[in-house]
Amino acid sequence: MGVNQNFSSRSGTSYHVQVEDRGPVFDDATEAWVRRLNVIVYANYGEATARIVHGKDHDLPDLRTREHNHAVGKRIQELAADSRRILEQREERLVSWLKGILRRYYDTREEAVKRAFEEANALYPFVFARAFQELRAERQRTEGGPGFPPEPAKVEPAPARDEILYPLDAAERDLVLDVERVAEELERDLDSLKARGAGDDILRATCAKLLARARESLTRRDGGDFATRRMDMMRKSLVAAYQQVRARLSRAGGG
Repeated sequence: MGVNQNFSSRSGTSYHVQVEDRGPVFDDATEAWVRRLNVIVYANYGEATARIVHGKDHDLPDLRTREHNHAVGKRIQELAADSRRILEQREERLVSWLKGILRRYYDTREEAVKRAFEEANALYPFVFARAFQELRAERQRTEGGPGFPPEPAKVEPAPARDEILYPLDAAERDLVLDVERVAEELERDLDSLKARGAGDDILRATCAKLLARARESLTRRDGGDFATRRMDMMRKSLVAAYQQVRARLSRAGGG
């Protein structure tokens, strides 16, 4: 059970959305069987620059009934639609950022700014074209000068830099998805533990450092080989921390 859909964003970027029902999977963190739905989205689909820009695992109860299978099928369609919305929102943020640095480059001619939008143009050519066209239209509506409209007071960092790096290799990608999923569950349970006053400063500080390292590992763009062993060690550390926090939460009446 699953879906494979191609679509073009408002900017014209070609995407491929894949939602796969992986069936019963034993989750190491919760030590329970779950029905796992896997979402993967490729950008620039069919091009030499194709890459995975969105991925996420969604766990449902492992039930073996016709009614549950129907609910799973409905959830798969919802996840496909949600993915399209996420991508459109991401492009909106990228357009806003690109317009800001294009204005800045027009005013300053800074080489660092030029390199930033050239990199974005290579990765997101349709989004870049849209940002430039929107700026040109704004310029034509602006009175009193040939330049671009005034630059906002603050230009946000490039959204692309905050994206998780999903390897094309399936085994390496599964490790990334595991780390991402367990980190989110750990963070959620830490918040619940704090709300119940059952956490302690040492546990929170330890988990905060672990989550920071996990985020760094997920967004690394150093150009080197994917460090499978490092990512696997990160996953094991997160699972151990999650189980510790989950046990405390259960004792506090939140499990």
